[in-house]
Amino acid sequence: MGEVQTGGCLCGKVRFSTRGPLRDVVFCHCSQCRRQSGLYFAATSIGSDALTLSGSENITWYAASDLARRGFCASCGTILFWKPNAEPRYAILAGTFDHPDRLHPGYHVCTEGRPEFYQISDGLPQYPGLGPGMVTASG
Repeated sequence: MGEVQTGGCLCGKVRFSTRGPLRDVVFCHCSQCRRQSGLYFAATSIGSDALTLSGSENITWYAASDLARRGFCASCGTILFWKPNAEPRYAILAGTFDHPDRLHPGYHVCTEGRPEFYQISDGLPQYPGLGPGMVTASG
C-alpha cells in the first residue's frame, strides 16, 4: 500500500489522504499559477486511484484553460488541486499537506514567466517552459 499522507484546506472542510509515492514537488512559475497563488505553485502529484477525498462537496473547480481544472475550498479559498483533464491524476499543492516536510523538491518549470523581483537560487533544475514529461496550462 505504501506511505499514507494527509492534508486539507485551512478551514478543514476539505481533507485528503494519499497512498503510495508522490512525485517530487514541481515549482511552476507560469502566469496562471502566479495569478491564482500570488507567486508560484509548488505541487506534487499522484494518481486519482491513490487519492481519497472527504468534503469534496466543498471544492469549487475552475477551468482556467482547456487542459485542466483548478480546485479550491469554496469556504476558505485554499488552493488544493490542479487536475489535468486528459490524465487520471491530481497535482496537490505542497503546502496543503499536514507534513510537507516529507515531500521532496524536484525542479522549476515555466521560469520564463518568473517576475524579475525574485530569483531562483535553490540549485534545482530550471526549465524555461515545461519540464520533462510535463503537461501544464502555462501561459
